Amino acid sequence: MPENRPVIALDFAEFSEVKDFLEQFAPNEHLYIKLGMELFYTAGPQVVYYVKSLGHRVFLDLKLHDIPNTVESSMRVLARLGVDMVNVHAAGGVEMMKAARRGLELGTPAGRERPLLIAVTQLTSTSEEIMQEDQQIMTSLEASVIHYAQKTAEAGLDGVVCSAHEVEKIKAATSPDFICLTPGIRPVGSNKGDQKRVMTPQQARKIGSDYIVVGRPITQAADPVAAYHTIKEEWNQ
Repeated sequence: MPENRPVIALDFAEFSEVKDFLEQFAPNEHLYIKLGMELFYTAGPQVVYYVKSLGHRVFLDLKLHDIPNTVESSMRVLARLGVDMVNVHAAGGVEMMKAARRGLELGTPAGRERPLLIAVTQLTSTSEEIMQEDQQIMTSLEASVIHYAQKTAEAGLDGVVCSAHEVEKIKAATSPDFICLTPGIRPVGSNKGDQKRVMTPQQARKIGSDYIVVGRPITQAADPVAAYHTIKEEWNQ
């Protein structure tokens, strides 16, 4: 069943900005929050503990990509933070992804559920031209994404980060239960920013996305709470 809340990307630089943003929401409004590299490098684990203390779910978006041993050790540490979802780069390979899952399983405290583990296929800021020119992957963008998704499934991960445009084919190539988390979601009429492949919340739901990630259309809105509820309503239609 798809998550009924949009995942809010808190792409802030300071812990104080996180507090200011979350204080705008009612105490009983339980959110799903994405914490990325910039914020984690600034504030560290304390920002995770703070967001979790408010009853919110956390997707810790660090996109690990290193040798299997390093990724396994890192995941053992991240599992102890109490996060709900983490990710790696599928480009790290099947053995690295297996090591990531193993680290999460070993690090998850007894009685807790292992965090979901997903892999990045191609970033939504990557066009086919960029992929071919910069990465020397001489195939279509769609074929690359589907290949990475199949390797992610082979490694035993829960799903992938992908553009909503690839969701249907990824599920066909893996399984209907394979999670597809889609960034690059923009309400009708909003600025695309640096995203190349975007979709509205309603379109993403229709096409089968399990989670959507929305950042600036909420965090930079004049009324973030109203913007969040509008997008949540579109997502659940």
